[in-house]
Amino acid sequence: MIHRTRVKICGITRVQDAIDAARAGVDSIGLNFHRPSARFIDIGRALEVRAALPPFVTLTALFLDETEDWVSEVIHHLRPDCLQFHGREQAGFCAAWQLPFIKAIPMGSIDDPTAYARGFDTAQGFLLDSNAAGRLGGSGDTFDWSRIPESFAYPLILAGGVTPSNVAEAIVQARPWGVDVASGVETDKGIKSSELIEQFFREVRRGDQQLDNET
Repeated sequence: MIHRTRVKICGITRVQDAIDAARAGVDSIGLNFHRPSARFIDIGRALEVRAALPPFVTLTALFLDETEDWVSEVIHHLRPDCLQFHGREQAGFCAAWQLPFIKAIPMGSIDDPTAYARGFDTAQGFLLDSNAAGRLGGSGDTFDWSRIPESFAYPLILAGGVTPSNVAEAIVQARPWGVDVASGVETDKGIKSSELIEQFFREVRRGDQQLDNET
C-alpha cells in the first residue's frame, strides 16, 4: 500500500501564498472567515485567491459560530468546495448548506472524540485540533497524539501544532487521512513562507515513506 497523506494549508491571506502552496502539492487551501481571527480574509481577497488556484486544488471555508447570514454570504460569493466548522455548531447547522463539511474536534476539552464524531454523522471528516471548545485553532500548540483512538472510524485530519519538524512523526504515529497546518509554515500570523511550505511537504513525504516501509 502506498501512503499519501493529504495536506491542507489553512489561514491563507495572500494570493502568492496560495500559489506557493499549490505548486508544492497542496490538496486544499483553507480560508478563515472568522472576523476576530488574525488570519481573517474578506470575500474580495478570497475571490482573488480562488481565481489564482489551479485545477484540482480545493477551497475550504472555515467558520466558528458564525451567523447564518454570514455563512450564506460567503457561500454565495465564493462557492467553496468544503466547509469547516470550528465552534459549537450543531449537526443540523453544519449540514444545512448542502456542501461537504468537516467538523473540528477540540481535543483541548473533549475526552472522547469518537462519541463527539457520532453526533455529526454526515460530516465528510473530522479535524482534531489542540484547541478547547469555542476557540479557533492556529495556536501552534500540539496535543497528545496517543489520545486518538485506534478505533476512530472516520477520516481524520490532524491539526494543532504540526510543523516541518514534527509532521513526519505525526503521520507515523497517528496515520491520519490528512494534516492541516497554519502557524507551522508561517513567519507571522497569516504570512506563509514558501521555504517552510516546501520543507513541510518534504517531511510529509518522508512520513509517508516510513509508513510504506512498515507495510
